[in-house]
Amino acid sequence: MRRTDAVLLLVAVVWGSSYLSAQTATSVLPVLLVLFARYALSALACLGLVAAGRGPRRWTRDELRAGVPLGVTQAAVLVVETYGVAHTSAANAGLIISLTIVLTPLLDRGGRHGGLPPVFFAAAGVCVLAVGLLMSGNGFHAPRLGDLLMLGAALVRAVHVALVGRLTARRAVRPLHLTTVQTLVGTVLFLPAGVFGLPTLARADGGTWAQLLYLALFCSVFAFLVQTWAVQRTSASRASLLLGTEPVWAVAVGIAFGGEHLTPLTGLGAALMVAGTYWGQAVERAHRTAARHETDVQHASDVRGRATTPTAV
Repeated sequence: MRRTDAVLLLVAVVWGSSYLSAQTATSVLPVLLVLFARYALSALACLGLVAAGRGPRRWTRDELRAGVPLGVTQAAVLVVETYGVAHTSAANAGLIISLTIVLTPLLDRGGRHGGLPPVFFAAAGVCVLAVGLLMSGNGFHAPRLGDLLMLGAALVRAVHVALVGRLTARRAVRPLHLTTVQTLVGTVLFLPAGVFGLPTLARADGGTWAQLLYLALFCSVFAFLVQTWAVQRTSASRASLLLGTEPVWAVAVGIAFGGEHLTPLTGLGAALMVAGTYWGQAVERAHRTAARHETDVQHASDVRGRATTPTAV
């Protein structure tokens, strides 16, 4: 258990550090060129893992049907997110994107588990207040472009997460093969930027290439596959608790390595954001568990009712 917890915590650290890495890379290269390099390197790594793996290497129809649209929405998330990181602090980026945790259940509130309890919206309200404080900086002023883009990225990511659940439900989809399809789709989408930017990419220094490799191999391929491995060996609640520390690490990395600092207002916003997302996550998880238990009880009752009903002759 300790080994699994350590792995999940490492994934959260890697994801939290990705905002500073993206910010550093986009300070040297155009955003679309950074995304092309990140996707192309990820696709090469995934293809290599598929080729080296055991079992069937061909993609199933379900994997292609789910992977193509998810590749498009994932690319949309990274476009908005990377432009946002380029125009705000890494700490703010990591905190605001965590709004996905409360936005995703709102988008899926009409699903099989029914509407969310009122207390969930109280948690969402805390997160909204936190965003306002994070945007305030040293005092209240017009929101920065980067913060607004990160808000948009959180919404698009929530749509993407909801789609993942709907497109992969009750389908035999292998995580590595699905991820490979998504990285190939992203590579194709950003190919024009890559073609025109190849001379610029070729002139990039070793530090920039290190950031690109880190984003592709660690923040994308490694984090996703290790997350899948770890979640299979622990409870969903424990996994979400550890992965939910991502914004904390985004702040820590931004302060320790990016020279960023939190004002009293943004510090309060950071604390409220972490508290609000954890609160909302706990409420949604308890609601989902209770709804599933109620469904199981109702199903068992129906089965007993049918078993005791006399059959007409």
